Amino acid sequence: MDSPVEIPYKSFIKVDRKSDISIYMQITNQLINAIQRGYLPFGTKLPGTRILSQTLEVHRNTIVNVYEELYAQGWIEIQPNKGTFIIGKDQEKPIKIRDFENSNLENYPKTAGFSFKTSNILDNPFEHSNCEYIFNDGIPDIRLTQIDQHSRIYSSILKRKAHKIGQYNQDGSEFFKQNLSQYLNLSRGLPISKNNLLITRSTEMSIYIVSEILLSQNDTVLVGELSYFSVNMIFQKTGVKIETISIDNEGINVEEVRKICEKQKVRMLYLTPHHHYPTTVALSAQRRLELLNLAHEFGFIILEDDYDYEFHYDKSPILPLASADTSGMVIYIGSFGKSLAPGFRTGFIVAPENLMIEMRKYLGIIDRQGDVLMEHVLGEMISEGEINRYLKKSLKIYQERRDHFSLLLEQNLKEFINFQKPSGGLAIWAEWKYPVNLMHFSRECAKNNLFIPKTLLYQNKNLTAMRLGYGNFNFNEMEKSIEIFHKTLKSLI
Repeated sequence: MDSPVEIPYKSFIKVDRKSDISIYMQITNQLINAIQRGYLPFGTKLPGTRILSQTLEVHRNTIVNVYEELYAQGWIEIQPNKGTFIIGKDQEKPIKIRDFENSNLENYPKTAGFSFKTSNILDNPFEHSNCEYIFNDGIPDIRLTQIDQHSRIYSSILKRKAHKIGQYNQDGSEFFKQNLSQYLNLSRGLPISKNNLLITRSTEMSIYIVSEILLSQNDTVLVGELSYFSVNMIFQKTGVKIETISIDNEGINVEEVRKICEKQKVRMLYLTPHHHYPTTVALSAQRRLELLNLAHEFGFIILEDDYDYEFHYDKSPILPLASADTSGMVIYIGSFGKSLAPGFRTGFIVAPENLMIEMRKYLGIIDRQGDVLMEHVLGEMISEGEINRYLKKSLKIYQERRDHFSLLLEQNLKEFINFQKPSGGLAIWAEWKYPVNLMHFSRECAKNNLFIPKTLLYQNKNLTAMRLGYGNFNFNEMEKSIEIFHKTLKSLI
């Protein structure tokens, strides 16, 4: 076996004296790494402690500790009057020590050594930019969240009640579910108990669980002609057949739904009736009743996504379809605390109890740990009325922003776009009066410090439109964004 002094130890053992990890453990771990990767094969003689300490420029006692640790872990053996050797399985032929100079033990493999399935369907559609002004699809302004207050409540509960909460039961905090069920009963007309609730992390997790349980390959799922792309991705991954339904100023076209049901078996209809995504139009009361009747008549599931119910301004919000469902055909999903700080938000599913049994099984697999303390915080915010006070304050600000953003669009862009001021939500749907290459327009805006992600652009031979979120902008930021928007547009005409 090669002489220990011929091995360039310093080329693959790097000591970081600023690290929290002790120097002797750094050296130990890197030697083990070299052994595992075959750079120091069985039988390799290690240098004496004095020589290695001089080579690595560390104290001799450090190397003594390294060798003791390697011996304790079973990587080396000490043969009296011979030296210290790497332990391993005997090889039929001696292994030549690899070229350390052209190798880097710190590099993790760039590719897997096995085959695996890939999916273009799940490619990340979201983009990021360093532009100062960024449009989104309707996200709350984190600057309005009372993070200090939320943190105080969390800290208080952690000190006062953590020992009383007990272990997570894979179905969330019972205290939170009890308070959330009462909150949904009062605010959304849902006559439910805590047994009808499943607490999730997000809308996407909710829909994934629903899809895993209720959808099979080649099932037919109906969605709006324009719909939420993340949800469509989940459906496509399930292997269902997606058929689209047109949208008008009253929401989804119910007659089209009936015609499809008369021709084939439909398993599910997904819709966002409160404010259709992305157009923000509300489903009319008459069509709501018609859809419930169709679901009962043809036996398809209605998956109702109420993603922005908390944001309504002009009048009382329209109650969910689930509040009028007497046949058990509607599954209701939503979010709670969307206007709170990101870590304080959660999702939920409302469904009949027998379906909840299966949903809890899936949640136990993908999110067994959960966050029972955070859920307890949210439950206390409901019981103490804190959530209502916070929503009332933030809604006033978002309504003012909606009105100001609408005014800016009217003053600066009315010759180019048509839009209706929405009754709620945090975004405006703008349709262009004539075709514009939206991707090119987006790139030109980015050059002027305004980023418009491709997920907000909707363009085909019949439609040129954008979904423009305003909730994250204050008045000054809105004005600067529209100024850049208008200036870029003028330069392209």
